[in-house]
Amino acid sequence: MPTKKELLATTIEHVDITQHNVIPLVEAMSKMSYSSRDLARAASIYDRMLRDQDCAVILCLAGSLINAGLKKVFVEMIRNNMVDAIVSTGANIVDQDFFEALGFRHYVADERLKAGTEDTMLLDHGIDRIYDTLIDEEELRICDDTTKQIADALEPRAYSSREFIIAMGAYLEKHGCKTPDSIVYEAYKKQVPIFCPAFSDCSAGFGLVAHQAERGDRPRVSIDSVKDFLEITRFKISQKETGLFMIGGGVPKNFAQDITVAADILGAEATMHKYAVQITVADVRDGALSGSTLKEANSWGKVDTAYEQMVYCEATIATPLIVGYAYHKGGWRSRAARQGNQILEAVPAR
Repeated sequence: MPTKKELLATTIEHVDITQHNVIPLVEAMSKMSYSSRDLARAASIYDRMLRDQDCAVILCLAGSLINAGLKKVFVEMIRNNMVDAIVSTGANIVDQDFFEALGFRHYVADERLKAGTEDTMLLDHGIDRIYDTLIDEEELRICDDTTKQIADALEPRAYSSREFIIAMGAYLEKHGCKTPDSIVYEAYKKQVPIFCPAFSDCSAGFGLVAHQAERGDRPRVSIDSVKDFLEITRFKISQKETGLFMIGGGVPKNFAQDITVAADILGAEATMHKYAVQITVADVRDGALSGSTLKEANSWGKVDTAYEQMVYCEATIATPLIVGYAYHKGGWRSRAARQGNQILEAVPAR
């Protein structure tokens, strides 16, 4: 039986889009067919979003993306003003990005482990498997406890996930970020709001459960998902136009699309999302939200149809190509940072 050290020997390396100019490849794909042409059109739409000075870009992250090696892609998007707000699953932000910011890593699973026949052995070693990557459960428990420490230090009240993630960024600022690339820390410095509508469904949930159990009947920290919805709706209202760059579907997709309807309910004159790109491997056959098309969203008044593109492709393939294309085209160079956290802090809570 291999040792734990042997199993956790090879680290996942995050792809660096700044080092690979994919413009010629993507432009060649635009002259092909099927998913290649769709991907190329999506890349051009994202580049158009970035050149539109009136458009705020909202990035949606669903699925296990950070452990898969995409972290630096999203960090470069934040650094270079290629994204203005993020809506994500909690796992991407806490279990994976914040986890690495604490100094831990994800590991490449040996080919034989992908079949699942060795999962009991991994359990005995305290190793968790995410498809073909591995994570040390003991280190993940430290991440859980760190979120509890953050909650313990906050004023007891209801927070949006955005506010709590700011506190996570402040923790990294105080204690040191142990990796050169972190979504949480980069967003904290750039004042980019991050929303996790299902925040308890991740490592932070375990930390908050421990925090609340320890507090008992005393005042305690809680996460208000309705406050999340109100805050991102206010961010939408504050912008003339918005565009969506969605990886996967699920809660982040629906949450970001719904803010156009919420803005209307609040009596604001907010437009539909002017641009929308979705990378997904889901389709309409199972009836799940991840596979619903962007054209369908138009019937709900959420997404305009002039600049929308579905890309049916696995995220680790499509994302570096689309974002890499836009990065090297350089349309982002004239964009100013919107600093959405400052916008939202200036909006009265009531």
